[in-house]
Amino acid sequence: MYEGFDIAGKVAVVTGGTSGLGRAIALGMARAGATVIAGSRDPNKVSDMTEALRSGNGIGRAVALDVANPTSVEAVFADIAETEGQLDILVNAAGITHKAPAIEMALEDWDRVLRTNLTGTFVSCQAAARIMKDDGGGSIVNIASLASYVGLSWVAAYGASKAAVRELTQALAVEWASYGIRVNAIAPGVFPTPLNRALIEGTPRGEWFKAHTPAGRFGEAEELVGAAIFLSSPAASFITGETLAVDGGFLACGVPTNPPPVVE
Repeated sequence: MYEGFDIAGKVAVVTGGTSGLGRAIALGMARAGATVIAGSRDPNKVSDMTEALRSGNGIGRAVALDVANPTSVEAVFADIAETEGQLDILVNAAGITHKAPAIEMALEDWDRVLRTNLTGTFVSCQAAARIMKDDGGGSIVNIASLASYVGLSWVAAYGASKAAVRELTQALAVEWASYGIRVNAIAPGVFPTPLNRALIEGTPRGEWFKAHTPAGRFGEAEELVGAAIFLSSPAASFITGETLAVDGGFLACGVPTNPPPVVE
């Protein structure tokens, strides 16, 4: 294997790391030799994830972490700095959504989504950067979305938050390059997860997404692992401020080969 992809011995934090895409990335990085700390706002998932990380000879653990609570973020990152003595990689995979017509969306739902997806990402980036800066650098990978680029009905708060995550990625990349901190993002296509499964599996909306994706299918969580490791590794040492779409060709597609049905 090209040695530039090696992240063995690195310390990585994955927020939202006990379910969905975050879990796949956390387990993949552990298999690649990183010490992984997976954050979860669900205390019931912490022990199971710790066991999963270690069952494949991985090194790491899961911790209770609520990115919507700055106090929680500060405490977790302070503990990591003390116990691990370094922080090399942060993957911000924590996120929520709320389905509602924009004209009817309650302000508290709007605030809740942005507080987790955008403010939670920023606070986590900030906490990680304070450690990385003193250590000479590191890599941050934010999880953006197709909604960072295109409008999606019924999820206005989610779309606004993910568009902002893409811009935040660029802004932090520019500010923190002098510290040796690279900040990039991944924009996943349509991947069934607990966050969106009810919206896309067996629904007209899901069939439209699938038909508009040239690959002709949804993604599998494992297919994000390589992108996350690449962006976190020395192989990407001159890449910062970029958002890498892992979407089966969705964003490249104008008119698909098989036009999708009308979404109800």
